[in-house]
Amino acid sequence: MRGSVATGRVSTGHVATEHVATERVTPDSLTTADLILQTRPVEVQHTAPVQLPDHDRPAAPDIRRTIGDTDLTVHPLALGCSVFGWTTDGDTAMAILDRHWELGGNFLDTADSYAAGRSEVLIGSWMRTRGLRDDTIVSTKIGRNRDNPGLSPRSIVGAVHASLERLGTDHIDLLHFHYDDLDVPLEESLGAMEMLIANGTVRHLAASNFTAERLMEARVLAANGLPRFVALETPYNLMNRVSFESSLALVSRAQGVAVMPYFALAHGFLTGKYHSKADLTDTIRAGRASAYLNRAGLKVLGVLERIAEDHGVAPSTIALAWLLAKDGVVAPVASASRPEQVDALVAAAAVRLGRADMVDLDKVSA
Repeated sequence: MRGSVATGRVSTGHVATEHVATERVTPDSLTTADLILQTRPVEVQHTAPVQLPDHDRPAAPDIRRTIGDTDLTVHPLALGCSVFGWTTDGDTAMAILDRHWELGGNFLDTADSYAAGRSEVLIGSWMRTRGLRDDTIVSTKIGRNRDNPGLSPRSIVGAVHASLERLGTDHIDLLHFHYDDLDVPLEESLGAMEMLIANGTVRHLAASNFTAERLMEARVLAANGLPRFVALETPYNLMNRVSFESSLALVSRAQGVAVMPYFALAHGFLTGKYHSKADLTDTIRAGRASAYLNRAGLKVLGVLERIAEDHGVAPSTIALAWLLAKDGVVAPVASASRPEQVDALVAAAAVRLGRADMVDLDKVSA
């Protein structure tokens, strides 16, 4: 692994956060006045030495995409960081992030609930020790961390500041509401975000796992001055099309919302790793992928592997390229458990599927 981590050390999966010059915000500690005061950005002390990566990265501006009408320009592959600090240890996570950067990646997707916040800590340590915060677009999600559950104004402010501390930054580029919170009026949640966006603590707001109906409600509220969702994370892949390709697709397209499909590789099934039950391992991911080990799933896999062979790339590359060819999709979210797996993910941005390829994939997965 290139570089060392002197503060916020990450090694063999053990993570420690560095000191940040702000008191920790918790829902119970906030008064109404505090909600306003605590929306100011966190002041971060960068005490660790910066060591830049050894290799220059290839130029990649031509393949980057803009999220809606924002100023966020991202590589068309959002590196999923949900495994960091969970099934992937610290050293491996840093190597994965290094490889992603070397290949032109700049878009990282995480959440405050991933590995109880350890994923954010690992990302923060990587950005700090590599000196790459300004070159990285960070997307994180709030609402599921036990310390700040739900989307009440208190929880939102507490969760955002906790994420800022773990990430070691003074702003979040793209903040998602991880799940809809039906116990809190949406206008209250958006009102809390209005303050955070106004002072630069959060640059843009997005939704995750929201229904089409709630997106329409949010747009009405945005028309009255509240922050609007610029992106949507939702499950979408060759094995799961129905949940998105209906009202969600119509609404997101009408609103100009950038789509970020997650479970883009169907829990690894679309990598071609699993062809029979004998290929399954004793992991959560393999257990979920086993749901697709049937006649329909193997037909999809057969077409996917044929097209991948025609293009000289991995099946996962084609699965992601298919998503990137869909209207409104800006960047699928996909993760890697080893550095060498990143290449196939990033390669999808350079693949142009022909009309026959798209027709075959659409037909077999319908």
